[in-house]
Amino acid sequence: MRFERCRMLFGEVDFLKIQNTKILILGVGGVGSYALDCLYRSGVSDITILDYDVFDESNQNRQIGSDAVGEVKVDALEKLYPGVTTINQQMDMAWVAAFDFEPYDIVIDAADTTKVKIAVAKKCFKKLIMALGSAKRFDANKIEVASIWKTHGDALARKIRNELKKAKFDRNFTVVFSPEEDKCKEKGSCVAVTGAVGLTVCSEAIKRIIKNN
Repeated sequence: MRFERCRMLFGEVDFLKIQNTKILILGVGGVGSYALDCLYRSGVSDITILDYDVFDESNQNRQIGSDAVGEVKVDALEKLYPGVTTINQQMDMAWVAAFDFEPYDIVIDAADTTKVKIAVAKKCFKKLIMALGSAKRFDANKIEVASIWKTHGDALARKIRNELKKAKFDRNFTVVFSPEEDKCKEKGSCVAVTGAVGLTVCSEAIKRIIKNN
């Protein structure tokens, strides 16, 4: 059976919870694609992925599905993960304002745009797991999970904290981040970290499903 070993690990009751959870993944690049792979292989049967990008040759060092250079990411991933729901949509402030997050049990934010990440956090913090900076690093042992307010050593986390404070937003949500110092100035990346962040996001989602339901 496809999920026999998942059932062994989680037990029948918790595995059914995992299967029946509705998850939205915002961004399916170096982090989001690994979160998708992990959730799909763990038995989640209702996954929606949202992205607007097209695979480029430069994605091939870190993104699942990136052999399909020139193809829309969500279309390529739909072939690899039959049954997922795809939304080919650019994430901007207008989209966040208009989109209905209510049907989803968990929202995974693997988007790149800071303003969008902040807007998503304000709108659905209770069901959010946010991935922060994973570029410019190669030490997967540095990855941590914490409240956004407990983050340290990550420039994106600091910017998000500061903007939330300015907006007098003090609610809590979970983030996956790395305080590792930048190893380059540009957006160099290593799948050891981007992939591990995505897998950690998946682990956090599974733990939340088992705990909360």
